[in-house]
Amino acid sequence: MQKLLLLTILSIFSAGLFAQEYTKQGDSDPKAKAALEKMRKKYEAMKSLEADFTLVIEIPEQPAETQKGSLIQQGDKYRLKLKDRTLVSDGKSVWLYIEKNKEVQINDVEESTSGGISSPKDLLKAYEWKDYIYVLVQEYSENGKVVQQIEFKPVARDSDYSKIRVTLDKKTSDVVSIKSFGKDGSRYTLTMNKLTPDKQVTASTFTFSKSECPSCNFEDLRLN
Repeated sequence: MQKLLLLTILSIFSAGLFAQEYTKQGDSDPKAKAALEKMRKKYEAMKSLEADFTLVIEIPEQPAETQKGSLIQQGDKYRLKLKDRTLVSDGKSVWLYIEKNKEVQINDVEESTSGGISSPKDLLKAYEWKDYIYVLVQEYSENGKVVQQIEFKPVARDSDYSKIRVTLDKKTSDVVSIKSFGKDGSRYTLTMNKLTPDKQVTASTFTFSKSECPSCNFEDLRLN
C-alpha cells in the first residue's frame, strides 16, 4: 500500500493506446522525453514545494472513494498526508503513520535501482525508468490550457500495473494529474489542485516524532 500511494501521488497509465512499435525502453517517444525533461528542470529548480491534491480510489465492486491530501517536499525529504495515513521521510528513513491503528512503522528508504517510485521525487526522472516505455499519446485543450498526456507501459509482464498516465500543462510543465491502472482493475487518480514553490520548511517537518502521537505504538523496522 505504501508504494502504491507514493506511485499514485506523483504518476498514472492504459495499454491499448501504446503504439505497436514501442516494445522496449530504448523505443520511448522523444517528444515525451522532452516534456518530462522540461518538467524535471522546473521542479528541481524549486528549493521546496507544497501541493494540495485530490485522490480518487476506484476498486472493483466497491464504491469510489475521494480523498484530499497534501505533500511537502524538499529534495529527497517529504511529508505526504492522506485521510487516514501519513508518510514522512528525511531521506534516510520513512515513517508510516496509520491513524486508525495508532501505529507508526519506521523503515529504511528503499533504493530505486531499476526505476519506479520510492519517493515523490522519482517522478521527475520518469523518463529514465528502465522498466517502462513511454509515449506522448495526445495533446488537447482542457479548462483553457493545452495539456500533454504521457503514458508509461511496464516492460515486465508480471508488473502490477498495465499503465500509468501523467498529464502535464504544456505551457507551465506543471503536473495536472496522474492515473494508475492496476491489473486487478483498481484505478488511482491524483489531481493537483494547488502548488506552492519555495515555501519555508523546518527540518522537523520531515520526521515523525512521538509528540505527534504519544499513544501510538512505534515499530522500528530499520536495518541500519
